[in-house]
Parts: sequence; structure tokens; C-alpha cells
Amino acid sequence: MRHENTSTLRHKDAPLLNTGELVIALHDYVRLREIVGDHDLAEELDRAIVVPSDRIQKNTVTMHSRVIYRDESTGTTREVELVYPDEADPMMGRVSVLAPVGCALLGLSAGQSIDWDLPGGKVHRLRVERVLFQPRPIGTDFATVKTP
Repeated sequence: MRHENTSTLRHKDAPLLNTGELVIALHDYVRLREIVGDHDLAEELDRAIVVPSDRIQKNTVTMHSRVIYRDESTGTTREVELVYPDEADPMMGRVSVLAPVGCALLGLSAGQSIDWDLPGGKVHRLRVERVLFQPRPIGTDFATVKTP
């Protein structure tokens, strides 16, 4: 998988901007490490930049984010929620992070795209159009933050 850069600016006091690297919240990283085994996501986690949750931009796909993405290869747009495998329900738009599309979307920000390898050697380009909401930790609790 290959991420495209869309933003490269960073200020030391500002939230970390997703610059094409896989940026993942610490609490997501810890839980994902427990479940990935030898899945392709393990390689993605190996290269991830792990940061405190308050440094993740509101428009970045984290676990339990609800996003709209576009498959630029087919022109299809879809709304999904990125979830852990035991929470997956395709009929409800709940996509497992271990599914190819879930693995591809994790860590992308609105406007970023990734080339996604399909079985049979086909490559599709997925672009995050919008992060509709993202659970964000506040202290020890989680709250839903709607994004513009």
C-alpha cells in the first residue's frame, strides 16, 4: 500500500498532521497489537508513528471513526465505520480493521488516498473524502467529536 502526501506542515504545539505516514493513536495501537498476529496490518503498525490521542487530527481515520471514502478506480463512494473484528457488520457499514479496506483506511486523513491491492493483482485507489466523526479520548473517557 502506498500513501500520498497531502499535508506536510507541522507546528510543535499543534496536533500532529498526517503527512502520508501512518499516524495512529496510542490506545488504538496497543489494542491492535494484541489482535493482528501475522496479518498485513502488523507491517503497517511496525512503520506507524504512534502518538497520544490528543495529537491526532479530527479528520484522521482512527478506530471507530465513521468515514466517507471514494474508490477512484470505480467511482464508488461508501460510508463506513472502522471497527475491531468482533464488531464488524458489513450490512451496517461496520468494516473490520483486518479487512483490506479497513487496513487501508486506518491512519489516512480527509483528502489523502492510498493504492489498495486487491486479490488477482488489481490495484484500486481509495480516497478519504470526509471523516464524519471520530471517537476521541477526553481524560479516561471517550467522546464523539463531529468534524466539519
